[in-house]
Amino acid sequence: MSNFYTALRKILAPGVQQVGTVSAYEDGTATVDLPGGGQLRAKGQTQVGAKVFTQDSKIVGPAPDLPLYVTEI
Repeated sequence: MSNFYTALRKILAPGVQQVGTVSAYEDGTATVDLPGGGQLRAKGQTQVGAKVFTQDSKIVGPAPDLPLYVTEI
């Protein structure tokens, strides 16, 4: 018999992928500053000042260092 929680996670959509700048890093956990002013903690390998993609509290990979403009409508 399979695990029902694992089966449910497979059919649900993954979390939102976000981009941010690493402001602190210690013991495999990074504090990521988001463009809108929020912060989140994510696990993974990185360094302070790097731009990264995060998803489900994990660092997915490096993000390009491009200018970012936030506009409210």
